[in-house]
Amino acid sequence: MASQDSDKPLISIIIPTKDNVKLLKECIESIETLSSYKNYEIIIVDNGSRKEETKKYLKSLKHKVLYYDKPFNFSSINNFAVTNARGEHIIFLNDDTSVISQNWMEHMLEHSEKPTVGAVGALLFYPNDTIQHAGVLIGVRGVTSHAFEGLLSDDKGYKGLVQTVRECSAVTGACLMIKKNLFDKIGGFDEKFAYSFNDVDLCLRLREKGYSIIYTPHAHLYHHGTASRPYTEDNEEIRHFVKLYHDVILKGDSYYDQNLSRVRPFEPKTGDEKLVLTDTHLFEESEQGFSKRLGRYIEVSNKVRKRHGIGRTITEIMRFLKKRGMQE
Repeated sequence: MASQDSDKPLISIIIPTKDNVKLLKECIESIETLSSYKNYEIIIVDNGSRKEETKKYLKSLKHKVLYYDKPFNFSSINNFAVTNARGEHIIFLNDDTSVISQNWMEHMLEHSEKPTVGAVGALLFYPNDTIQHAGVLIGVRGVTSHAFEGLLSDDKGYKGLVQTVRECSAVTGACLMIKKNLFDKIGGFDEKFAYSFNDVDLCLRLREKGYSIIYTPHAHLYHHGTASRPYTEDNEEIRHFVKLYHDVILKGDSYYDQNLSRVRPFEPKTGDEKLVLTDTHLFEESEQGFSKRLGRYIEVSNKVRKRHGIGRTITEIMRFLKKRGMQE
């Protein structure tokens, strides 16, 4: 698009979508009307939309529209889009997001331009004004979890960390900025992660190369969560991720206060916590004398976890282990 910021870096905003016209339209209009940064291009990647309403809307757009007609794979879709992007910096953005703060791109770019920074994430809210994302934790309340999820939007969080620009282990791909040349250099998203962990894997690989991952609380967007497509739980992807980062998960997040609970984030530890419950698995903390072998786990479905709560689930698992002589 024509820009009054043509002397500033071009930012390519990549938005995958499929038959999600209402939210996609809100997302694009919020970028166009609220963003104070003007040197950007929007690239929409249509992943096989079938509705006439969607096709008509996409044809009406002044922005670049790409078509990806293979089965859904978040990593593949975005990797494909990057090859068609002209920007120095890329923003991966879900179609169920909408801009709140006018200078969101400036605040993300401020950090992305630094040579030592790998990826930058934003402060995301659910539509009910509770926090959806303020950084990603590793090995806390599961394999991965969002820091401060569920707190009210004006809550500053533990030690004010919600409102603090800081390094973290990872940020969500729902709104993630990275230099295009660095994304290419690192090999893009791992296409083995079609549904989940693709963003966290990218961030952990960047950290392994010495780059920092930055969370900024000054870039605000709404994120509907699973409005774009239902949450998909893929056990093979979970196993692949855990195999790659088994030691990192068991050790726990290096940016997380070790005096706090890994089961109830940002609360002091109570007693001798031994268990780390993931989306579908129970893992043992290695320092507690449990089995360290990968693959010894108990399946816990999301339905059970949501119905009974994490506390009740953990209590039942502890009883299960004690009956089988697996507990100290």
